[in-house]
Amino acid sequence: MDYTVKKLSEIAGVSGRTLRFYDQIGLLKPKYINDSGYRVYGDNEVDLLQQILFFKTLGMPLESIKVTILNPNYNPIKSLEMHYEKLVKEKNHIDQLLIDIQLTIESKKKGLPMDNNLKFKALKVKQLEENEKKYGKEIRERYGTEVVIESNIKFSEMNQETYQNADELSKKIFEYLLKAMDNSDITCEEAKQAVLFHKEWLMIYWKEYSVIAHRGLGDMYLSDERFKSYYDSARVGSAQFLRDAIYYHTTV
Repeated sequence: MDYTVKKLSEIAGVSGRTLRFYDQIGLLKPKYINDSGYRVYGDNEVDLLQQILFFKTLGMPLESIKVTILNPNYNPIKSLEMHYEKLVKEKNHIDQLLIDIQLTIESKKKGLPMDNNLKFKALKVKQLEENEKKYGKEIRERYGTEVVIESNIKFSEMNQETYQNADELSKKIFEYLLKAMDNSDITCEEAKQAVLFHKEWLMIYWKEYSVIAHRGLGDMYLSDERFKSYYDSARVGSAQFLRDAIYYHTTV
């Protein structure tokens, strides 16, 4: 069956402008252009649009979606199955954390001593919620929902020792960052150590490390006022210094 831009936009719930834009950037081409010069879409294009919109809801940037679906080895079934499994895994973790929170509430209501493990899980739930509220949109746009899901799962599985280690690393990052700033030298050993601690801290939360992602996060520390304020709260210019140090002490 063939669909005009108007008809497809009504079915898919997207604007005609969006469909025309997808055509312009090579993301979704029409099946053909009719004699009147109008775009016409077929069933294959409808299926592809469904996949595009699905990836978009997962937070994938359009350029990443384009690279994915235009890859000759792209398998839509495997791709959807992979995303489905990750979403289910995240849901299961959230469900378990919600159960732990409910048990915590019941313990407090009854005045019973609360297990330390439950206290720790409750703290993680609160932190995940705060991070999502503060930075969720920006992080998903930059790295994609898939990466965020993996990071959240890793965080939810974190034991108390690792959690405390992350807190200690965070303190060391600031300690060595300020020492390096005292030297006014991003090439100094203290700056290098701050970057290494920062990398180690990231690996607690990230599934895998890459220099490009590390540098991208450094850029975000400057472009996003909330991140910038967090680091500059220690000393004005800390965010800029850390970003520059990350670039200097990492190699692509």
